[in-house]
Amino acid sequence: MKTVDLVVPCYNEEDGLAVFVEETTAVIETIDGYTFRFILVNDGSKDNTYLVMKELAEKYSNVAYISLSRNFGKESAMYAGLKYSGADYVVVMDADLQHPPKMLIDMCQAMDEGYDCCAARRTSRKGESKIRSFFSKTFYKISNKVSDVKMPYNAVDYRMMSRQMVDALVSLSEVQRFSKGLFSWVGFDTKWIPYKNVERKIGSTKWSFWGLFKYALDGFVSFTVSPLRILSGMGVLFSGVAFIYIIITLIQTLIFGIDVPGYVTTLCAVLFMGGIIELSIGVLGEYISRIFLETKKRPIFIVKDTNITVADNTPKIQETADEVPEDISIDSKKQSNNYFGQF
Repeated sequence: MKTVDLVVPCYNEEDGLAVFVEETTAVIETIDGYTFRFILVNDGSKDNTYLVMKELAEKYSNVAYISLSRNFGKESAMYAGLKYSGADYVVVMDADLQHPPKMLIDMCQAMDEGYDCCAARRTSRKGESKIRSFFSKTFYKISNKVSDVKMPYNAVDYRMMSRQMVDALVSLSEVQRFSKGLFSWVGFDTKWIPYKNVERKIGSTKWSFWGLFKYALDGFVSFTVSPLRILSGMGVLFSGVAFIYIIITLIQTLIFGIDVPGYVTTLCAVLFMGGIIELSIGVLGEYISRIFLETKKRPIFIVKDTNITVADNTPKIQETADEVPEDISIDSKKQSNNYFGQF
């Protein structure tokens, strides 16, 4: 029997979490040759998500939970679930049922075919505003043109990964995480499964437009230094233009005498160059701020409570213990001899 961990980040999913577990359980019970375990990650929810998780863990023998000390964000919650996983395969999916559980059947078949990863890609964005769809498409187009890491448009986090791929992702210990880019960066053979977007039936989305914008900015800065190179090119260009203008002004002064430059021209030039300087400082600040955060070496997440005894899942490509920061957990040093023994 092959083991599969279903990592499910949860933030204020009190109303729909039990329905998600029930519907997903109905699907996984039909898949032969695989044993599934839920890893529900409470990302500092403000409702009773944590209590619902504990109730589900008592009701189902294959439900585990991790409760973080505060809201660290979905990326950190995903990383926590991946690090606490110990199965042959790991699936990342949302708790709102917008990731159809029935696709797990196709994903298992793809892994049996020898793929390292099987991921879902939407064929439509039904239920999403046209403005959000436009900006999303624009982000992927620009990012794929300026970055060496190509991220497929309409790809979602819903995917099934081999143990080797999960170990590679866990070894990437950066704090400012953009998983869609990391999934592509680590490589591995991926099979894409198209599906139509499913509208959320219970609860509401936790992503605001501003939150998505900041998330996109993190992804853009994390995988390309093109903005810095553009600024360097602009600096060379404007320096060249300024030098030519100085030569022309000098020649005009020697030939025609001193000419008082126009006030409007001078003001426009000063304001334009001032704007370029401010823009340059802002771009530099984005990169420097990320350097500042990464050098602190703070843990990506902090565990407040869990019913999981963490197995020794040290990534195979890790060379030293210092390469992956330790997370703060209750049972982080214990060894589990039986995968489902703690249940």
